[in-house]
Amino acid sequence: MADFPDSMDPGIRLVAGLGNPGREYDGTRHNIGFSVLDRLATSLGCSFSKEPKWHAHIARAATASKGADVVLIKPTTFMNLSGDSVGEYARFHRIPAASTLVVSDDVALPLGAIRIRREGGSGGQKGLESILVHFGTEQVPRLRVGIGGTASSGGDLSAHVLSRFSADEVSAADEAVSRAVEAIACVFSKGIAEAMNLYNGTPSPVKP
Repeated sequence: MADFPDSMDPGIRLVAGLGNPGREYDGTRHNIGFSVLDRLATSLGCSFSKEPKWHAHIARAATASKGADVVLIKPTTFMNLSGDSVGEYARFHRIPAASTLVVSDDVALPLGAIRIRREGGSGGQKGLESILVHFGTEQVPRLRVGIGGTASSGGDLSAHVLSRFSADEVSAADEAVSRAVEAIACVFSKGIAEAMNLYNGTPSPVKP
């Protein structure tokens, strides 16, 4: 379990995990963002509830630092329309793009790797792209979790991202989820720059 500080960096106010709703998508590669948020909620001692107004499942984590509460959001809009949920929630609550951390899968990264960036394009990730469009800027922090390439699906990207991890991959995927939660803890306590230094480019877990 990640070691979350009592006083978090209030810079990140909203953490959005991307995926598709429905049991048929549980455990798929495309839903690893949901898996990270579920484990993050456990680490923070909060739980999700469905909030139809925002087309999402939302959890709120109270912290000891005034003004540092963090909202976790899992859109129920389906991946490609993630911005309809995340963007509208952020706009209503006046949460700026730079204070929103998006957690998503990435086929360009090897299984188990994670990458944190302050800004950039979507890299073809449709959920992230939708969020960038809603914010009207690419200056949206993101944590990408590698799900490996498409070789196992014969090069079919859609089939690959909607597939589940093989028996040989489950351990690495689970480790990546834990590592992502640790990285988010580091973002809260030490900031994005330090989290990038500690977690980008090394596959072994690093405690914040």
